[in-house]
Amino acid sequence: MNELEILFEDASILVCYKPSGVAVQTKRFGEQDMESLLRNYLARKGEKPYIGIVHRLDQPVEGVMVFAKSPKAAAELNRQMQQRGFGKYYYAVVTGTLRQQKGTLTDYLKKDGRTNTSSVTDAKAAGAKRAVLSYEVLGSRNGQSLVQVRLETGRHHQIRVQMAHAGCPLIGDKKYGANEASGMRGIALCSYHIDFIHPVTGKKLLYEITPKSSFFEDFQAELAAHTDGGN
Repeated sequence: MNELEILFEDASILVCYKPSGVAVQTKRFGEQDMESLLRNYLARKGEKPYIGIVHRLDQPVEGVMVFAKSPKAAAELNRQMQQRGFGKYYYAVVTGTLRQQKGTLTDYLKKDGRTNTSSVTDAKAAGAKRAVLSYEVLGSRNGQSLVQVRLETGRHHQIRVQMAHAGCPLIGDKKYGANEASGMRGIALCSYHIDFIHPVTGKKLLYEITPKSSFFEDFQAELAAHTDGGN
């Protein structure tokens, strides 16, 4: 990763693009992550290199993220996140077609820390957490579908697990059942939209990006139409 892509910055928050392949935070020696990259960015500007992590994206996922530049801002953004005050929308390219054009998936997920995976389980199973997302199919071709997803909850690998459980694993996501050799790094998932309340001014903020991954190349017309038409 050569250069950070900053979408917005003020004294309290920093909104930026996270590329696929870059972790939000890692303990692996010598591996860049968003936290250290942003700390270094602030230090070079002579600012206090505080970066508060408010939400996460899996390492193979690209998308827009917001970070706090002070403990006070971090506390307020985390409060919003816990109370579902964030709007989080994703684009995914999945194998096959979902049964309905629009719908809601509700499952119970259980995380396995040893394998860093999650799976759908019974609601009464120990450690099971309710996972809800809504989706809309925006287009289908060549055995693949472009899907817009809104997260209602924020569980570990939630979109990846629920789509795979619905019979439509994400393209490139071998961990959850994708069989095709895509020839590309990462998986076909992009956090393209976030909205939240500024932790200091109280103003509603919204940021969107267009997916950069080659996974989305066949769906440029649908992406353009959806952006023009709004959410």
